Amino acid sequence: KNKICPYCSKGIKEIDYKQVDVLKRSTTFLGRIETRRRTNACAYHQRRLAQAIKRARHLALIPFVNK
Repeated sequence: KNKICPYCSKGIKEIDYKQVDVLKRSTTFLGRIETRRRTNACAYHQRRLAQAIKRARHLALIPFVNK
């Protein structure tokens, strides 16, 4: 079964670190970044997603760890 990247199918080129609701969907309840297998993102968008999550963490938009 072929999995289609949700970002490619919507035509999203860049993932913004300020879109906290999008980034939170790509993290586990403990705050870890989800794998490509779970997010269904292509390699390009998975790298951009991880980079945006890390930026948002450093700017305190999302927590590093959920307790």
